[in-house]
Amino acid sequence: MNHINVEIKAKCFHLETVEAFLFAHNARYVGTDYQQDTYFNVPDGRLKLRQGNIENSLIFYRRDNQKGPKQSDFQLVAFKDGPALENLLSDALGIKTIVKKTRRIFYLHNVKVHLDELEGLGNFVEIEAGNLLAPEKTVEELHVQCRKLMKAFDIQEADLIDKSYSDMLLEG
Repeated sequence: MNHINVEIKAKCFHLETVEAFLFAHNARYVGTDYQQDTYFNVPDGRLKLRQGNIENSLIFYRRDNQKGPKQSDFQLVAFKDGPALENLLSDALGIKTIVKKTRRIFYLHNVKVHLDELEGLGNFVEIEAGNLLAPEKTVEELHVQCRKLMKAFDIQEADLIDKSYSDMLLEG
């Protein structure tokens, strides 16, 4: 099944402030996930295998590289045997890159917020206003939710990132 997120990624120099806001607004804290995202070579979009202690999914998505709220169309499938799936996909497609991160995961209703720490890249906040948990939401409503949280988190335009972590690592 296809889903939609309206999302941003931003450099974040005040993760503690964002976390305090989330707790003050009764966000549901899921926990800290130690994730490895293995990106595979595909002709279109991005295909990654996420293996973590909380989240484990094969995710295919299409998203334009642009700063500010952008639509991401995605599909995800849960799996049980990550190493076997990684070996299969590696043999079939080849590995593009691997991203390792520590991610604190929060939910404010249908909006997922990630506080990410990546070795060599720094700290980031991601906002994903999505229809996975709220299928009735329109793309316009998701844009509004994303922008409201950007303002609440004091995210400046200069802090916005226009690409994925995988692209950032590949660029060095």
